[in-house]
Amino acid sequence: MPTTLRLVLAALLLLAGAVLVVLAVLGASGRLPRNRFVGVRTPSSLRTADAFALANRVAARPLGAAGVIGLVGGSALLLVDRGGAAPWVLAVIALAGMVVMAGLGGSFGARAAEIAIAQQAPAPSCAGACAGCDLVAGCGAESDRQAGERSSGSGR
Repeated sequence: MPTTLRLVLAALLLLAGAVLVVLAVLGASGRLPRNRFVGVRTPSSLRTADAFALANRVAARPLGAAGVIGLVGGSALLLVDRGGAAPWVLAVIALAGMVVMAGLGGSFGARAAEIAIAQQAPAPSCAGACAGCDLVAGCGAESDRQAGERSSGSGR
């Protein structure tokens, strides 16, 4: 690998690693403001500030690991001063490790935000007023209770 290319790849890995570590620290501490540019940005995580903070807190460890992989890979690429396949293999492993870990962090954070939003949504309820109550989740018990009252009331 030519020296110039090796230095450019090392610099890119170091820069990406540093950015990922900073994002991980901000996400873990809850100081990453809700925005459309950095962090876990899914429809669920952007719905509320709490969901955004939770998603980025969950994603912080894998993002931090991705950043450390980038920093270690970039540093090692700076130190490897020989030709052959070693610098290429090192660069590919570091880049793949960063992408996989950052992807896992984003996936975990997005799932956490979806769960948090789903828990905030009120359960559907018809209070036994519709004809098809058994089709709506949570209405079966109400319609059964009302049917029991009607049958006990007609026997008096």
